[in-house]
Amino acid sequence: MSVYEKSLSILKELFGKDCQFSLATACDNVPSLRVVDVYYENSSFWIVTYSKSNKVRDIESNPHVALCNFLYSFSGKAYNVGHPLKEKNKVMRDKLIEIFEPWYFAHNDENDSNMCYVKVELTSGFFYKDGTGYKVDFIEKTAEEFPFEPNIIGVS
Repeated sequence: MSVYEKSLSILKELFGKDCQFSLATACDNVPSLRVVDVYYENSSFWIVTYSKSNKVRDIESNPHVALCNFLYSFSGKAYNVGHPLKEKNKVMRDKLIEIFEPWYFAHNDENDSNMCYVKVELTSGFFYKDGTGYKVDFIEKTAEEFPFEPNIIGVS
């Protein structure tokens, strides 16, 4: 197994569930940051949201985004892939309902035509597991692995 294939397997293990990340977007050169729930699959993160939200408006004007959670960080291109009930979203809808089961229907109304999914196709990322760091280039399909131990000292 190549380092790239190994890194994809670890990504699925770490983030193939409901995870919270900070999502950074920019519109007219003004950055914006918010926390979103994401699910990772096949080199992409998925977000359940609303097409009239600021994050979707930002993405539609500039698809380049960044995601961060503690020391995990990713960059990619985000797209509004449409309403959950669109035929092309059926398989992902079933997965997202299961992954986000505790809150999916409590916070989303599929009768609202503005509900949507956002797919973030990753271009690069950094993450770590069990003392090993991974730097991944999703475009070139390459990855580096190296010793890594988080060493963040909080200051109050």
